[in-house]
Amino acid sequence: MKRIERKLFKLGDEIESLAKAEQLAGEELIYHLHLNDDTQRDASVSGNPIDRADARETAGDVARFERHIAQLQKRRAKLIAKRERLVAKLAD
Repeated sequence: MKRIERKLFKLGDEIESLAKAEQLAGEELIYHLHLNDDTQRDASVSGNPIDRADARETAGDVARFERHIAQLQKRRAKLIAKRERLVAKLAD
């Protein structure tokens, strides 16, 4: 098998792995968004310092998952572009 073809198979596996990780992180983000909605509501209604601390913590979790998903998407996009370049080379 040619070297380019081996690279393509490896890239395909990495892209698939990143897509699965992105999907799982997206599902966890949904969970954290629901928690954040609840804690934000509790903090605004009660004014309790513990509720406000919980709200800050869950907001941080949401932001962290959003950054993680963005990083996964960026890495996957780079790999897809690399795969497209290799496919173009293979076609030549």
